[in-house]
Amino acid sequence: RGGVHMVTKDGQAAEIADKMLGNDLVTKQAPNGVPCNKVLLMERVYLRREMYFSILMDRGSQGPMMVGSPFGGTSIEDVAASNPEAIFTSPIDVKAGITREQCEAMAENLGFEPGTAQAEKAVALMQNLYGMFQSCDCTQVEINPLAETREGEVMCCDAKVNFDDNAIFRQKPIFEYRDFSQEDPREVEASKYDLNYIGLDGNIGCMVNGAGLAMSTMDIIQLKGGAPANFLDVGGGANEEQVQKAFELLDADPNVQAILVNIFGGIMRCDVIATGIINAAKEIGMKKPIVIRLQGTNVEEAKKLIADSNFAFIVANDLEDAAVKAVGVAEIAHQAEKLQLGIQFEGMDV
Repeated sequence: RGGVHMVTKDGQAAEIADKMLGNDLVTKQAPNGVPCNKVLLMERVYLRREMYFSILMDRGSQGPMMVGSPFGGTSIEDVAASNPEAIFTSPIDVKAGITREQCEAMAENLGFEPGTAQAEKAVALMQNLYGMFQSCDCTQVEINPLAETREGEVMCCDAKVNFDDNAIFRQKPIFEYRDFSQEDPREVEASKYDLNYIGLDGNIGCMVNGAGLAMSTMDIIQLKGGAPANFLDVGGGANEEQVQKAFELLDADPNVQAILVNIFGGIMRCDVIATGIINAAKEIGMKKPIVIRLQGTNVEEAKKLIADSNFAFIVANDLEDAAVKAVGVAEIAHQAEKLQLGIQFEGMDV
């Protein structure tokens, strides 16, 4: 149990690793568990004190931000809730870069005495981390704990590093370390087709164009008493193949009992979406009820395609109507499954 173990005897590392490898590791971040394929063996370090330090992209300042606290080794969210005055922040001018004065001030906030060898080591570490942050196209470098050892060393004892997906083309060696076994296979498959997919716990599959519209669609589903099964943004330039793949992902999800398509056609043409939906229904034999709300470019052409398709899609007039219908048919499908009853939505077996 647990992802971190201390060993004190010869042979104990192999014994514990044998129990970890091949099993699922369940944590707060991964409540459903992820497979443990590798075990990192490292030297045990005796710490005098633990701190928190990170550099991340901050929406408010529209640039990198240093965040630090003298209280590390625990959840920084807990520290922020119980002792917010112990969280220190410092925006970084992306043009000028990180300054020595900023690092010295942050080191003092973390509890290092100015002018000491340990403070100098902390400053150098912060400067080096910012260099890595820039050169590796990071969006977050989180060190928890940042530690001072009994011997007076300042070191990173654990880290979480996120990288900007848009920088794959110049950070290929880093992205080659990506371990797909640690990710939701639906999200991995979606990424192959440039679809933005995040799995959730509900039973209403969503296919939307635009992140903002996707968020509002999920909100209104919940407002009407339902629960979204996913966040799926096909983007503004999706083609028929991408739309079909999106439907394959939704149809393959056993938790999805109804699908809501909400498209506002600006750059994305409604007739392209309609064609992709119809092709998906033909190719994979869609059996789940589909509620469609389309507005915008070529919407009349799209409605004609749907009407002439011989598939009994449920067409909604607006987003509220679509959410009500999606929640309703999902509940009917859920109750039918619960009672082991076979029902049919005008030609779609459920």
